[in-house]
Amino acid sequence: MAMKKSTSIKNWLPLARGAGAGSSELPTGAAFRAEWIDFENGIRVGNLEPHERITQIFKYHLEQRHGQPFVCDRWGRGVFWQWICWVPRKNREAKPVSNNVNWSCAKFFISVDQDERVFKAGAQIERGPAVGPEEFPGCVLKPDWDWHRLVSGLRVGSKLERELLRLIRKDGFVAQIGDWERMQVFDAKNFRSVAQLRTALKKVGKRDWVGFQIFYPFPEKEVHGMTGHELVQAVAAVFAETTPVMNFAMQVPLEEAR
Repeated sequence: MAMKKSTSIKNWLPLARGAGAGSSELPTGAAFRAEWIDFENGIRVGNLEPHERITQIFKYHLEQRHGQPFVCDRWGRGVFWQWICWVPRKNREAKPVSNNVNWSCAKFFISVDQDERVFKAGAQIERGPAVGPEEFPGCVLKPDWDWHRLVSGLRVGSKLERELLRLIRKDGFVAQIGDWERMQVFDAKNFRSVAQLRTALKKVGKRDWVGFQIFYPFPEKEVHGMTGHELVQAVAAVFAETTPVMNFAMQVPLEEAR
């Protein structure tokens, strides 16, 4: 599934409902502009109306689609942020120990790679240090983190492997795993099985911050060749495609709202 302008995707996000009073204030994505994905500075969130902000657009979309609240988190400050995520609240609240920390949970994310000039959208699951001391409250890996279910699912022949093979080898997605400073990258050219991911994890230390991402890479030219609403719809389709991977790891899987 190539995420181009002409890609056939479900219209998860409704268009603005004409010129009726208040209709333009819904964060549907109709007001978003592609140039707000800025490859020099990051993702613009400041100096915008609430319904124009990508944080609110995907919070609205995900809550409409799944019928539950999502928590938005980010890395960055000021007008531009580099990484933004949306965490399913029900899954976080189900954790007996780690229900107050977002990094214990699988999440949807977007980010801008300013070096490679790529906008990334997909799913992320992470692991804090396996041993202390705690640099931040709650960051040390606990038994109720989604990370454990992800790793246990990385078995040759598993349903998770089949899903990753489809996304990476057929649909143009990319996976990366390992210490955030030294992640190994897998795409259609080099990904053969989840055994490669398990091998990569053998290289991380107990005190390392570790992560796994499965994402679709939108090159700068492709981003700026779309309208803002087309880009929002493409990212919504990416989130839909990566939901099964998140569900393999979460205590409370995401379902479609009725």
